[in-house]
Amino acid sequence: MTAPAGKVYLVGAGPGDPGLFTLKGRRCLEEAEVIVYDALANPRLLRYARPEAELIYAGKRGGAHSLPQEEIERLLVAKATEGRIVVRLKGGDPFLFGRGGEEAEALAAAKISFEVVPGVSAAAAVPAYAGIPLTHRDLTSTVAFITGHEDPTKAQSDIAWDKVATGIGTLVFFMGVSRLPEIVAQLTRHGRAPATPAAVIRWGTRAEQQVITGTLGDLTEKAQGVKPPALVVVGDVVALRSRLAWTESMPLFGKRVLITRTREQASALAERLEAAGAEVVEFPTIAILPPESWGPLDDAIGRLSAYQIVIFTSANGVHAFQARLIAAQKDARSLAGIKVCAIGPATAAALAAIGVRADVVPAEFRAEGLVEAVDSTIADAEILVVRAERARELLPEELSRRGARVQVVPAYRTVAAATDPEAIRAMLRDGDIHVVTFTSSSTVTRFLELIGLEAVGLLKRVVVASIGPVTAETASRAGIVSQIVPASYTIPALADALITFFRPSKS
Repeated sequence: MTAPAGKVYLVGAGPGDPGLFTLKGRRCLEEAEVIVYDALANPRLLRYARPEAELIYAGKRGGAHSLPQEEIERLLVAKATEGRIVVRLKGGDPFLFGRGGEEAEALAAAKISFEVVPGVSAAAAVPAYAGIPLTHRDLTSTVAFITGHEDPTKAQSDIAWDKVATGIGTLVFFMGVSRLPEIVAQLTRHGRAPATPAAVIRWGTRAEQQVITGTLGDLTEKAQGVKPPALVVVGDVVALRSRLAWTESMPLFGKRVLITRTREQASALAERLEAAGAEVVEFPTIAILPPESWGPLDDAIGRLSAYQIVIFTSANGVHAFQARLIAAQKDARSLAGIKVCAIGPATAAALAAIGVRADVVPAEFRAEGLVEAVDSTIADAEILVVRAERARELLPEELSRRGARVQVVPAYRTVAAATDPEAIRAMLRDGDIHVVTFTSSSTVTRFLELIGLEAVGLLKRVVVASIGPVTAETASRAGIVSQIVPASYTIPALADALITFFRPSKS
């Protein structure tokens, strides 16, 4: 039997900011059975991978190789020969100093079907994030991309320094920081003025973005100690940075924020933080699963008319409730005549999305506030509480104490997510995480379980943001201080509180 034909997609991951990833690249990741990714590809892009996809790290950075180039090419051919869909995820653009051409040649020689998915190149994106346009009508109409690290096996350089030095307005050197003295010497020797503005940009578009500006005459000294990855930009356009730098003015520029929500729920918070300049790292500490049995919720839905009040304590509960309504061939009309209560605006919004207006949304978005909001109507009332399998007992206990007949039904359960904590542990140790967010007590508990004994000590090095007082109290009992707790216990409020915390005060 002939093996099914495989295929390889050579996909550009962009320069680092995951927001610059292409739609076609995302589609390829969603379809891939095997993903071979580089060190410069933002790990957050892997969230688009299917859970069962095989992930293979083939990172190369600063001369250190996880897999030699020849081995990578053999790996791509082997996986495709097995009939699998393979994505080769490469930093920047595959065909611009990404050795994608070599990989494409190997695939063509093996008669493997392949496609190239261009990425946003660091050549354009990194200077742009530093406020340096590569061309400008008043300054230059030409730009050249040059490698600062040629193939060491070549007998001589292919760079025509005599032409490049004075014949091109803007020069962008890839992998050039380690050879900056040689680049400067070649350019000035062949006629480029030492006073020409120049810059080194390290980790452009990422939280660690560092920009050093000067001239050809002094940049080598100013950039001493700067390590790859970095671009070198030479030309009069560099002088525009003093007016056009924009990323540094964003309130969360330079901040890397760890989000501990479920993978499905992380996007709302991530989008708000990224819009303010943060780099987000997703670390889903919990996963939402169905309850052990749908029986109690299905039974309650079967006798909804017996309840005077139905209380929803989270959007997750609303989603599960709707799914079981549909399974019972019912819809939101089944709640007609019943007082519907939501613990907060996010839960109320989830209800509104299924056509149900919450009659009660307390001013304080927690169980205590909800009890007070419905206090006058609960005596002798039949109340259904739709919530997580494990939750604080304060709400049903207090409702019962005030005369209500309460039935609690589990609509979902939270479990520890299948997450490898080692990379996050290392980032916390190295100071690469600046903020950790907790959006529920369960995220605090699971984070501590995943990170282990050193978790509390590591969190003393970062800013901790908890969505509300209950979450902050859970953290506090473990010895974790929450520097940020918004007045409203919602995702938008949490994002706004983070921005306010880091925004420079106007004096």
